[in-house]
Amino acid sequence: MAKLPGFLPMYWDAKTGKLWLEVDRAGNEFLYISSLPAGIGSNDIGLDRGQLSGTRIVKFERSGPKLLLVQQNESFRAISNDPAERKAVEDSFAKSVLWGFTIDTEENGRMLVDASAFYLRDVHNAAATLQRSRQGAFKLDPARSAFYEPRTRNFPKNTEVEVTLTFAGEQPGPWLRGVSPDPGSVTVREHHSFVELPSPGFKPRAYDPRSSFHGIEYMDFATPISEPISKRFAARHRLEKKDPSAALSEPVKPITYYLDRGAPEPIRSALLEGARWWNQAFEAAGYKNAFRVELLPEDADPMDVRYNMIQWVHRSTRGWSYGSSVTDPRTGEIIKGHVTLGSLRVRQDYLIAEGLLAPYETGKPAPPAMAEMALARLRQLSAHEVGHTLGLQHNYAASTRDRSSVMDYPHPWIDLGTAGTPSLVNAYAVGIGTWDKISITWGYSDFAPGADEKKTLEGILRKANTDGFLFISDSDSRPEGSAHPQGHLWDSGANAVDELNRLLKVRAQALARFGERNIREGDPMSKLEDVLVPLYMLHRYQTEAASKVLGGLDYTYGTRGDGYKLPSIVPGAEQKRALDALLKTIDPATLEIPAAALAIIPPQAEGYRRTREDFRARTGLTFDPLGAAESAADLTARLILNPERAARLVQYHARDASVPGLGEVIDRLVGATWKAPVPNGLQAEIRRTVDNVVLYHLMVLANNEAAPGQVRAMASAKLDALQKFAGSAVAKDDAQRAHLAWAVSQIKRYRENPKEIPVTKPVEAPPGQPIGCEDQP
Repeated sequence: MAKLPGFLPMYWDAKTGKLWLEVDRAGNEFLYISSLPAGIGSNDIGLDRGQLSGTRIVKFERSGPKLLLVQQNESFRAISNDPAERKAVEDSFAKSVLWGFTIDTEENGRMLVDASAFYLRDVHNAAATLQRSRQGAFKLDPARSAFYEPRTRNFPKNTEVEVTLTFAGEQPGPWLRGVSPDPGSVTVREHHSFVELPSPGFKPRAYDPRSSFHGIEYMDFATPISEPISKRFAARHRLEKKDPSAALSEPVKPITYYLDRGAPEPIRSALLEGARWWNQAFEAAGYKNAFRVELLPEDADPMDVRYNMIQWVHRSTRGWSYGSSVTDPRTGEIIKGHVTLGSLRVRQDYLIAEGLLAPYETGKPAPPAMAEMALARLRQLSAHEVGHTLGLQHNYAASTRDRSSVMDYPHPWIDLGTAGTPSLVNAYAVGIGTWDKISITWGYSDFAPGADEKKTLEGILRKANTDGFLFISDSDSRPEGSAHPQGHLWDSGANAVDELNRLLKVRAQALARFGERNIREGDPMSKLEDVLVPLYMLHRYQTEAASKVLGGLDYTYGTRGDGYKLPSIVPGAEQKRALDALLKTIDPATLEIPAAALAIIPPQAEGYRRTREDFRARTGLTFDPLGAAESAADLTARLILNPERAARLVQYHARDASVPGLGEVIDRLVGATWKAPVPNGLQAEIRRTVDNVVLYHLMVLANNEAAPGQVRAMASAKLDALQKFAGSAVAKDDAQRAHLAWAVSQIKRYRENPKEIPVTKPVEAPPGQPIGCEDQP
């Protein structure tokens, strides 16, 4: 057999296709990591090239002729010098035996086992993922699976094994059929890494919720009862100064990332530039040349744990990008940063630019503004995902302070020129943000002997607070249910309400200019529909941001004694301003697509088809402007009548009468729709479309069993009032009379069977965020 010497020596038997493993480290702990170096290419399925599985600490334990691979339970520990105390915790919680090997031969303490079956298995759970995503029931076919020799290697501190696995199944789902040449036979590659544990010397840093770092957590049962039993530490790379006493010092060993050679130019240069921005933050933390980004060596394996990677990944649809890491679960030390960047993301930014700029003049080349904007977004995206692998969480409040962090989700900043023409010159920020420098300084500062580390770290965060910088992360920023008036995704501006009002003006100007110049010469005219979607929905995320001012609560992650402000209800006047802005988004004048644009959008050309990226139509093959209005109105109505927001409106009004209560908010919503004067022409039909959307969400709120009784009671009372109004209102034409009579009948049907919502459910808007499951670290 061919010997592969290294961390765990291996022997390759080419005749039998078996891989043997030599073990002389029974009882010694090491890391075991699995990954997916070659995926399926569908973001919806969720099996992307470069995915990492969890990091496990394992060891071999011998029992007679068996050699067991055992995963330790790092969630429960006893950090103690007493072996009996450690043993008590170890035996109190389960371990996991990952595999059982049969010892074939042993000599001088070295054991030889056939590891082929261990490697040639679905460790990444690809078959289960296919089934969970409803793409069919698949099973591993051993006859069509084998070792992938080019990526099976051994090194002094890590052992790398890669396998080609084929899954066979029947009745594959549509996503799988769209990306596999033979959907009944799906082949991927899975990777196994055995890695030496990091050397001693890494000093964990206690987690602080104000720092924006994520980290590890475990229970230490050796903790005195006067101290918290749960221990939390920030996730960080190992980085030390050559001279800790110097204000600026070179590192003992820099943090180096490698870019996938598969990224083409000019994308490659943009990704390198954006990732290298982080060196600005490390300089602020007192390091010189501590963070580097280089092209991956041609013979290197991107799954090799020795390489921090930025991978350029292709999928059939635009999807999320990720910043993952291999982290030592004992200490929080990041061993490998692994970034996955979806290649279609940049094309969505280009599409947004096409919609805003209407750039294609007859006989002239395309101006560079779209490409410049898309590459600017790629620089920011590269920096953002690398930031996750440095240990940082999202900071969704950064946009309110002059785009102070690349860890926010940025919306392009759109200026209006003197002639009312949109401009994207300042679409995205350049360079690392002030908050990023603050957080890296907190996380990576190296202290000279005798320095008061705890006091200095506390001072960094207190100064940031005094200077007005705020950190608000994921759970406090999502559109449904969250309440922070500054924590938003994809928003801009210091004030969410002001920016929504401004962005609506930008949108109106761009819509007024929408026409043939929004697509290239030679494109099917039906492509106008594709370009229209992100332009028409331009305000969607700023609408989400403004909605959180309504029923909002301003707060921080402050700790006792640090001087942070106490939680405060958003003032009533600001909440009412937010409601005014939200109601503008469902005004027929806002939702109407100009007649000149509607006149030139035909059904999809032969060979093309509508996708989920387009508006849903209730009119068959033709473009449906009322469907577009229905989708946009659905977003706003759902946000205003969100059950958690409704519950806060009830409570906050009871505590402060100047704050609008739920009843007032519903009255304003109904007054701006059902009870507002009916306009003429297409706007009249848009008004009736929006009315029905509001009626649907009122019924949903009244029927929501998770909502408090006061909320359901108020929503129900407002339905009664609306039924009474619709039954007595005077209509000017048959269409409005039918509309009012229909409302009366639908509310009556709802009363007869409250479990059923008789109003037609609004059509969903096309996706705005990347498609697929968002599962970011």
